[in-house]
Amino acid sequence: MVGTQISAQQLFRAAYENRYTWDQGFPGYTADVTYSHQGQTYTGQVKVSADLKPEVTGVADEAAQKAIHNQLFEVAIHRVRRRFEDTHGQNTFSYGKTLPDGGVEILVGGKAAGDRYHVHQNEVTLVHRHIHGVVVTIHTYSSQDTGAGYLAHQYDSVYHDPKTGEQRGGLSTFEDRYEPVGGYYLLSHRTIETTEAGKPDREEFQFSNLALLGGR
Repeated sequence: MVGTQISAQQLFRAAYENRYTWDQGFPGYTADVTYSHQGQTYTGQVKVSADLKPEVTGVADEAAQKAIHNQLFEVAIHRVRRRFEDTHGQNTFSYGKTLPDGGVEILVGGKAAGDRYHVHQNEVTLVHRHIHGVVVTIHTYSSQDTGAGYLAHQYDSVYHDPKTGEQRGGLSTFEDRYEPVGGYYLLSHRTIETTEAGKPDREEFQFSNLALLGGR
């Protein structure tokens, strides 16, 4: 078993540090956006500043503007480069079960006790975390290798009540595409399909004319 060669913490840390992130020199970027939802299409402009704050302009519909802003915020948060010690320094890690695909389950103790992850081929393929009063579970089914870390390509997420285990909201399935721009990978397309109470809902975000700030 993998555990006989390296520790669970070493395995998880290597996968954690293999995620694609933006470096401290990231200048921010602008793009045109097209958002489609429930038969309506909205267009506008977006900007993500060097300090990763998103801004949406030209979209009059408040719900559409918020939907676009939320996705930009989520993307930016996941591109922040944080040291492993800063994020997981108060956690402990141990091996759980070996998975059918040859990956392994990582069980978390310490401050984040109850969280767990799956690691396969130096990538985190499942996240099960307690955050903001809910439990979020994210399965990643495919990824994009940037040469400087991986980006999730197809994945899903669902929320549950941490006490009762009851599902909150629907299951959302994502598909992302990224483009290299000036040495950075930027989101160019995202679809989200959410099924709740048997009813499907689809959102599509397209980002074009991607350009780094400062003319880079």
